[in-house]
Amino acid sequence: MVQCSDGLDDSFRALSDRTRRGILERLGAREASVSELAGQFGMTLTGMKKHIAVLEEAGLVRTEKVGRVRICRIGPRRLEDETAWIARYQEMLEARLDRLGAFLERTKGEPEP
Repeated sequence: MVQCSDGLDDSFRALSDRTRRGILERLGAREASVSELAGQFGMTLTGMKKHIAVLEEAGLVRTEKVGRVRICRIGPRRLEDETAWIARYQEMLEARLDRLGAFLERTKGEPEP
């Protein structure tokens, strides 16, 4: 079984939610306040703060208090470990499909028992 590090767990947990993925896409264009994000996603401030906290814990978002406003920006995490894990997983699946294809090719035309 493939084991995930805590960083992978945090990232995949953060990315598992459609709203959080949308927040990252939005912040990819430009920074935004928590209030702006809440309005854009039709959420309460409390709900948005919870999403931001998950993204921040994973290193995908940074926040900074500027006066009375909390500004959100894309974080330092570049998802290299996550991309590598997905690539290894895809290779494993492709190898299994290749073995299945080879088996089906070998047994093609053989009578059923």
